[in-house]
Amino acid sequence: MNLNVLLAEVAAQPGQPQQPAWMGFAPMVLLVIVFYFVLIRPQQKRAKQQALLISSIKAGDKVATSSGIVGVVITVKDTTVTLKSFDAKIEVTKSSVTQILENGAALAS
Repeated sequence: MNLNVLLAEVAAQPGQPQQPAWMGFAPMVLLVIVFYFVLIRPQQKRAKQQALLISSIKAGDKVATSSGIVGVVITVKDTTVTLKSFDAKIEVTKSSVTQILENGAALAS
């Protein structure tokens, strides 16, 4: 027996209620909502926190970079910061700064 004929017979059997068309899309909509709350929303929160951190960097802050360098900020430019780590001066991008360990006011005291 042909597969198409078998499927047509199953679909045409009386007594079985047909589902509304929107019921086929409900799992897909639910999946999109779950992806939003599990993946997209937390990433947007982290991006906002990183932007706030970058905007609050000032000279004298002790910071850590994504590559593991820890240093004190000497100068802040538009897209870069200059760090002093031990005896070396390093210029890194602002986006590579991942956390402020101590504020400049705390270091001055």
